[in-house]
Amino acid sequence: MASIKVEVKGNLNDALKRFTRKVSNSGVPSELKKHREYSKPGVKRREEKKEMIQNFYKRNKRNKRRDR
Repeated sequence: MASIKVEVKGNLNDALKRFTRKVSNSGVPSELKKHREYSKPGVKRREEKKEMIQNFYKRNKRNKRRDR
């Protein structure tokens, strides 16, 4: 289990923001989401392939904007 520590220096709200940022950057919420339920290997492969295609289109869209 990952441990994340944040020192509170003065304002508690700022410390809470730093903590939530560190937690989200560590990838804990996404891992929890993945392990919430079992998915078959074939379904995982399909999802990964779908994500790869979406990322490909996003990358190409960004490159086209730069070329203008």
